[in-house]
Amino acid sequence: MSGMLKYIIKRLIIGVLVVISVSVVIFGIMQMMPGNPIDLMVGPRVSPEQIAEMKARWGLDKPIPVQYLYWLWNVLHGDFGVSITTKQQVSFLIMQRLPFTLMLTGAAILVEYVCAVPMGLAAAVKKDKLFDKAMTIVMVVLWSMPPFWLGILFMIAFAINIPIFPISGYSGFISLVLPALTLALPSMAQTYRLTRSEVLDVMDEKYVETAYAKGLGEKDILVKHILRNALIPITVTFFLSLPWLIGGSVVVENVFAWPGMGQLLWKCIAKQDFPVVQGIVFIIAVLTVICNLIGDIVAGMLDPRIRLE
Repeated sequence: MSGMLKYIIKRLIIGVLVVISVSVVIFGIMQMMPGNPIDLMVGPRVSPEQIAEMKARWGLDKPIPVQYLYWLWNVLHGDFGVSITTKQQVSFLIMQRLPFTLMLTGAAILVEYVCAVPMGLAAAVKKDKLFDKAMTIVMVVLWSMPPFWLGILFMIAFAINIPIFPISGYSGFISLVLPALTLALPSMAQTYRLTRSEVLDVMDEKYVETAYAKGLGEKDILVKHILRNALIPITVTFFLSLPWLIGGSVVVENVFAWPGMGQLLWKCIAKQDFPVVQGIVFIIAVLTVICNLIGDIVAGMLDPRIRLE
């Protein structure tokens, strides 16, 4: 078995353990919440016998470890259960919302890297000049802004005062602009700093000095020698940042009433709809593990030292 295959199998096993651990934690947290969904659904006139019957129907009368094992067994067979509040299949509810979450996340990460990498490169080339100092201040401000506050500012500025974009919901591509910017801008600051730092490190390498000594053009040196090598850690970070954006979209989706998994998760937590919450968190955990696995594989391919470790 090759070293790369062993590396992938090892990371895959770790990923499976992470998913199981996350499912255990979220299952335990939901069980520790005060009250239960049956109490939220029924009125004061419902008899204790009817309440007990409803709990038995949803499996809430069994011990917590039994409930978890039963749920996990069904999930492994593709069954996430039925929503307690809507009586619909959880998988159906998730598949309705997942494309919108992926659309928002994809647009945000596209904006982040298309803007941050060129700006980071330009700031490194113009180190300590006006552009570099100005961009550093801008990125510190963006990094310090909570997404929900930034989203409210965008809504006030560009949906109320200057009604260019829809204030909430989904009504086509134009409604994607404000949520995507809200999700992308704080993360853009981190990518910008990483790009600038990596480019500065590469610029100090001997082979860059050799390229200048050979008389190569400035553009060729920046693109073929500096940026190409600086992009190695940035490429790995690209995959590792996807889970953070998916998790961060929960807040942004609620600010803009975006019809994604984050908004559904928020509503179901309030209603203690256990099956839906567990299903969404499980999907997010699986997406996180997949993104991390891809990032680890890319890192191992680009830097063989990682595989050896």
